[in-house]
Amino acid sequence: MTPLSKKPGHLIRRLHQISTHVFTQRIREAGFDLTSVQFAALDALGSNQGVDQARLAELVAKDRATTGSVVDRLEQKGLVARTVSARDKRARVLTLTPEGFALLASVSPVVEDLQREILSGLDDHEYRQFVELAARAAAAGAGLGED
Repeated sequence: MTPLSKKPGHLIRRLHQISTHVFTQRIREAGFDLTSVQFAALDALGSNQGVDQARLAELVAKDRATTGSVVDRLEQKGLVARTVSARDKRARVLTLTPEGFALLASVSPVVEDLQREILSGLDDHEYRQFVELAARAAAAGAGLGED
């Protein structure tokens, strides 16, 4: 039997724990009040202004309920605006507010800097290789974890 330390599922879970810890610590140290999922939503909206909540959920790979809670929190913070869609009165169109754009611009360099720390045991070549392989595995597995 393969030891737990060699099982992909266990390693992915551990890397997620490390990633979340590093993100939370570095973001707090920089003086921001933002979770990794909130950042993902802001980042996705920064380049996809005017999407609805369902599309945002797809972009950040979260379920609709979680995404709804994240958008609620971002709206309360004044970072996201929600308006009724002109095409579908049931849908809500999401846009970053000026404050949302400003926060995204301020926090993005911190997030960029912490990426290497998450995989600190890898050299530059290994880091790029890991990112390439992880992206390929994520793309191949897209939709597998959805109900």
